[in-house]
Amino acid sequence: MTLKIEKYSDGNSTTIRLIGRMQAEHLEELEKQIRESGPAITLDLEEVTLVDVEIVRFLGACEARGATLLNCSPYIRDWIGKERD
Repeated sequence: MTLKIEKYSDGNSTTIRLIGRMQAEHLEELEKQIRESGPAITLDLEEVTLVDVEIVRFLGACEARGATLLNCSPYIRDWIGKERD
């Protein structure tokens, strides 16, 4: 399974639900979806099964710019913290 992106907006904020394996090859499309979504972004990672180091760095950068990481698994959260150090 590759990455599936679902986008939900209520007019004030946008939630981007990510499903499957996130790899560096998906960054361009994900960045495009985020750019088109406005300032209040939530990335729902509940159904993400696998990430690579580029995705971890990207998620950390998104969070640093104000995005919310929802349902982020402990191993991804820990890895983001280690990449920041």
